[in-house]
Amino acid sequence: MKAHNTDKGCEDAKHVIAALKSKGVSAIGAAGFCWGGMVVVKLASSTDIQAGVVLHPGRITEDEIDYVKVPIALLGAEIDHSSPPERLKKFGEKLSAKSEFDSFVKIFLAWLMDGQRGTTLRMNRLSR
Repeated sequence: MKAHNTDKGCEDAKHVIAALKSKGVSAIGAAGFCWGGMVVVKLASSTDIQAGVVLHPGRITEDEIDYVKVPIALLGAEIDHSSPPERLKKFGEKLSAKSEFDSFVKIFLAWLMDGQRGTTLRMNRLSR
């Protein structure tokens, strides 16, 4: 993860965003699971994207949520050790205090469970 941390992921995504904008795309959204969700939150702290969706939020901090500037949805699970419901509720409170854009935080009763980790299963593992 040191070679490809969230800062690197964000910089890589910015190259894709710039390429899209050079082709005339004017509105760009980003979605990410877990680590990718942390990248989406970083992108949402700028005007590089116009909306974001984070599924299974990972280890996002309250400080990172404070910097969000665009509409964002955070979708989590009731059983998730890396981003428990209490943390998501706090994120929701912080985001709803920002009247300049919409936000949505939803805690689902359960994801498809992979052992005790509370994370989503990959489709190739479901098809076995």
